[in-house]
Order: sequence, then structure tokens, then C-alpha cells
Amino acid sequence: MSTKTRTVLTAGLLAAALGLGVTAQASAGASRSVAGDPSDNLTRIADFYGAYVDAESDPDGSGGLPTALRAYYLDPTYLKALKAWEQREHADGVLRAQNTPLKWKVTGNGTVKNRTEAVVTLTWSRNTTTKLYVDMTRDSHKITHIGTKGLGSK
Repeated sequence: MSTKTRTVLTAGLLAAALGLGVTAQASAGASRSVAGDPSDNLTRIADFYGAYVDAESDPDGSGGLPTALRAYYLDPTYLKALKAWEQREHADGVLRAQNTPLKWKVTGNGTVKNRTEAVVTLTWSRNTTTKLYVDMTRDSHKITHIGTKGLGSK
């Protein structure tokens, strides 16, 4: 897959995840746009998952991109905990799976104290889904939790 094709696919997925109402255009050359705000945690979580899924699904090999994305978006303390989880579970801690989803969607789930929570829905083959709760700090914009339950869940 070419870089241009990957970029267009990423932009389309990001727009869908952010609810911008992008639809497939029937005519060639129709303009589409995607907007984001680096200070908005929902945008940042969507950016992370879009880039991470793209890197993991790259047929040419992802190289070090997933590692670089983790280093940039995840809080260093949480990254250590995530690596420990991966050792125990023998799975990718960001995706909570051993393979890569076909689609992803990020939905805001509210802000509590100094963190924003989002629900990331990963779609696998046969339209099965997994919901992950992802928390990001509002001040440092770093992911501090990924799990099947939110931090507020008991």
C-alpha cells in the first residue's frame, strides 16, 4: 500500500471516528476534509489509534512505528505497566488482542477530574467488536489507562 493511499485511508478513518460525517463520494476528485485539535484529548486518542492500527496492519512491516507511537502517546509509567500486561497475556496491550482490527471508532465518554475517557470500539472479522476504555490526562495529553473497564468502573 502506498504512503498516499495509507494517508487517505487514515484521514477517512479519523474523520469517521470523530463523527465529522464524511461519506464516500461517487465522483472522482470530490474534496473531503478532516479537522483535529492537538489540545483535544479525543482527537489525540483517535490520532493514536488510527496511526497505531495503520502501523500494525502495514503489509510491508511496521518497523519501529508502533514503538515510537507508544513512546509519544503513552505515559512512561503506564507504558511499563502495559508491557508487563503484554508479557502475562501474550497479546498487544494497546489492542488487547493478538491480531489487528479491521476498523476502529473513538467515542468520548466524559471528563473526570484531570482525565478524559474515551471508548475505543475495535471491529474484527465477522463484525465482532471489542470496547476498550482509554484514559488520557488533560494536562500532559498522555494515555494512562487502556482496559476493558473504565477507571470509574468497579
